[in-house]
Amino acid sequence: MISDLNVVLTYGIAFGIVIMTIVYTFIRYIYSKQIFYISYCLMQIFSLLYILAYSSLFDISSSIQQLSLLFATLASVVFAVSFYEGGFLPKMKNIKELILNTVILNVIILTAFYHYMLFGYLPYTIIYAILFMSVAFNIKEGFNPTFIYVVGWSIFCFFLFVSDFKLYYEAFGFMDIVLLAFALEAVLFTISVEYKHSLVLKQSRSFEDKFLHQSRLAKSGEMIANITHQFKQPLNNLSYIFINLKKRYENNKLSEEYFHKKVNQANGQLDFLSKTIDDFKEFYAPSKIKEDFSIKEAIENVFTILSADLKKRNINFIIDFKVNENIKINGIKNEFSQVLLSLISNANEALKNIEKPYVKIEVNSSEADVIIKIKDNAQGIKKRDFDKIFDPYFTTKDKGTGLGLYLVKTIIEESFNGKVEVQNQKEGAVFSLFIEKII
Repeated sequence: MISDLNVVLTYGIAFGIVIMTIVYTFIRYIYSKQIFYISYCLMQIFSLLYILAYSSLFDISSSIQQLSLLFATLASVVFAVSFYEGGFLPKMKNIKELILNTVILNVIILTAFYHYMLFGYLPYTIIYAILFMSVAFNIKEGFNPTFIYVVGWSIFCFFLFVSDFKLYYEAFGFMDIVLLAFALEAVLFTISVEYKHSLVLKQSRSFEDKFLHQSRLAKSGEMIANITHQFKQPLNNLSYIFINLKKRYENNKLSEEYFHKKVNQANGQLDFLSKTIDDFKEFYAPSKIKEDFSIKEAIENVFTILSADLKKRNINFIIDFKVNENIKINGIKNEFSQVLLSLISNANEALKNIEKPYVKIEVNSSEADVIIKIKDNAQGIKKRDFDKIFDPYFTTKDKGTGLGLYLVKTIIEESFNGKVEVQNQKEGAVFSLFIEKII
């Protein structure tokens, strides 16, 4: 009775570990959509069915057991290939490298063979062999999650081989060594996949940062052109101020009152030029500091940059606060400016040949969120494009990068934990940004 209880407990522990791995990898797949998660999850599901049949605790036919082994093996190949890092075939520039890689391949084959003889379960042997190749043939690439997995198994297998552990283990009637393999494999994979997950997140963030920088570079020429327009009128005004002062001085008609009046006018123009530069600098600075900032101030900063182009096209720019104008949100200010710049620039482009064009920013709030709507009367987004506008590199412009709206969605969701919605109304498109209120 005690022996039967020990067997049930042993299998119960193995089942529990495998089930936890299945749940863990399935949840990871839902959030990441990485193929190695779902393939490993499927392998473990079929592996669980296999050991349920193997345990003889349940009335499961041998044909189901063999089918489970087949599907687990296929899933293990998909998992190992998708988890693989580096090139499959090593580069061999000379005879020395050919001999070395041949020796390594033989070591992999022999170790994998011993792995199979030891545990007798093909799916894990396939994973081990393929990932061993990944580490051995791409060692120059540095430390990676596969390294953890392979080194862990290799040390364990080497220890078992040297100590002739299997015979000793089976002689004393401990739990089935196949169950030990299931448990250890799940633990090693969990450690390595966590490391892989953190690398994927870092790569994703790096990719998004490059996207953001690339988008800024694409906009920089347009922004510099806008700033040039912004500078022309103040510089002309300063020129007229100095001409008037010079004429008054030469004609001995320069009164103190007139002098101070023109100095104040000149300072006003200089302040405007300085603000334009500050707004441009704030937008372009690669800051990652989250802070509370004024929505109104962010809108005005972007308007300063775009106002010359908007005026040139006679676009009416409207800001409508349906809440307190001092309302603030928390996040990265220059990234929020990037969002507004992309949306307003897109509206600006779409408003060509539109009679009485306008862009309207409406700021409102609900109990939980600040709601910022960017509206225009450019007749809306075409139905065929509606589901693709947030995809990277999708663009309807001749010279567009296709990054603007993708970055809008990415920034609002990840930097502000918010969401973006878009809809067509009678006159044009409405982009709605939902950002959590500051408590």
